[in-house]
Amino acid sequence: MSSLTFFTYPSCTSCRKAKKWLKANSVDFQERHIFRDTPNYEELVQLLSLTSEGLDEILATRSQTYKALNIDVNEMPLSKVIELIIENPKLLRRPLLTDGNKLVVGYNPEGLRSLANKKQILKLSS
Repeated sequence: MSSLTFFTYPSCTSCRKAKKWLKANSVDFQERHIFRDTPNYEELVQLLSLTSEGLDEILATRSQTYKALNIDVNEMPLSKVIELIIENPKLLRRPLLTDGNKLVVGYNPEGLRSLANKKQILKLSS
């Protein structure tokens, strides 16, 4: 993931806010519909490696989908949790924005600014 990848869902308010911020700040990104183009196993492992809180950071534990599963992901092997996310992408918090080295979860203007500034600095130094 060398450019910014923006995992989004169009009807998600936080996703719309993040997209609006990115466009207003002229940030280039590759948009991926999180349900139609779900991150694959390797991408999810990469995303998890960028978190500071592990699964807690990217799982939508307050979602109806998560609650309906009635499971404790902490009791499951990580590989099974990742497979579960691939089968049920609604388990992911949205939006997710990454450059492969840093991850921003949800609408977080400060995180977006930090990621955008980093990309701008890299672009200028090329």
